[in-house]
Order: sequence, then structure tokens, then C-alpha cells
Amino acid sequence: MSAPQITLYSTAVCPYCVAAKNFLKSKGQTWTEVRIDTDPAEREKMMARTRRTSVPQIFIGETHVGGYDDMMALHRAGKLEPLLAGDAA
Repeated sequence: MSAPQITLYSTAVCPYCVAAKNFLKSKGQTWTEVRIDTDPAEREKMMARTRRTSVPQIFIGETHVGGYDDMMALHRAGKLEPLLAGDAA
């Protein structure tokens, strides 16, 4: 199974977005960034998909990881790497 696509909803002035991107980069990951500050339609899509209004909102494949703190909690629990590798259900 190939590694799932990572989607990161963000804004220009979001320190947690920068931290999330730096962490993903350190893991050798690439992602699709969706800027919700420049595209109101994408903000609506993100809110419909996550029921959240804050950024970043991170998806690995179709799995909603949540924000930066959520991603780091998964990482600490050892559950992020399998998700990134496409091994998690």
C-alpha cells in the first residue's frame, strides 16, 4: 500500500501550521496545503469535513488527525508513523 496523501488546511499567519509543516518535513513527508484564509469556499469545506474552525486541520488520507497538538499526541503514542506509512486501518 502506498503512503496516503496528506492534506493540511492552514492560514498564512498560523504558528501551529508552520510547526506542523516543519514536523512533517522532518519526517520526509510531502503534503497538499489548502489555504483557507485566501479561499472562503475551502474554509467552508474544511468546517464541513472537520466540524472545527481552527487551523491547522490535518488529514492523512481520509483520516482526520486534527490539529498540531493532536498530531503530536499521535506521534508520542506511536500511532502516527503507521498512519503515515498507510499501515493503519
